Amino acid sequence: MSTIELTKDNFQQAVLDSKPLIVDFWAPWCGPCKTFSPVFDKASEQHDDITFAKVNTEDEEELAGALGIRSIPTLMVFREQVLLYNQAGALSAGQLEELLTQVKSVDMEQVHAEIAAQQQQQEQNPGPQ
Repeated sequence: MSTIELTKDNFQQAVLDSKPLIVDFWAPWCGPCKTFSPVFDKASEQHDDITFAKVNTEDEEELAGALGIRSIPTLMVFREQVLLYNQAGALSAGQLEELLTQVKSVDMEQVHAEIAAQQQQQEQNPGPQ
């Protein structure tokens, strides 16, 4: 599958999609981004069950700011609308492959149960007002 470009207009819809989503935040002037791009693109061709996307932080400053992107490249991985991974820095092909394997193996039922438990606890014990 090819890599898609995300903007502030289509980012939320991509997160809502049923497939896991991995997003590469990059900029044209960024050396490590240029090095990582072929690794990312090759992985996208090998994993049809994951949506690969890129956000050009120069063109999408508002989106990058809203997501707290402070350094590039930054990778974010979403699955079932949950942010599972958020880290700056380029990965090697092996590191990216390991990340994708881990994302696919996450027990999302357990993740959703943990999120629900945390939300319930916060509702029962609100912090100082």
